[in-house]
Amino acid sequence: MPNTDGLLASKFKCPLCNHTGASVQRLSMSGTGISRLLEIQPYRYAFVSCKNCGYTQVFNLEVLEDKDDLGRFLDVLFMD
Repeated sequence: MPNTDGLLASKFKCPLCNHTGASVQRLSMSGTGISRLLEIQPYRYAFVSCKNCGYTQVFNLEVLEDKDDLGRFLDVLFMD
């Protein structure tokens, strides 16, 4: 799913204020042990924030984009 950010922004409806505009920002995080030592960031999340009130939801991109092992390897290799 190449346009995950656009899809999240267009489908978002704030549960607090019912506003439909959202902005999406991505964040990658390292785990513990060797990934932290080597600064490998295999954990990727999308933060979707309401443009009206700032309410934010967090989505796991591994689940949404359903990456295979080759995709994960290329992400680690190129630090995407």
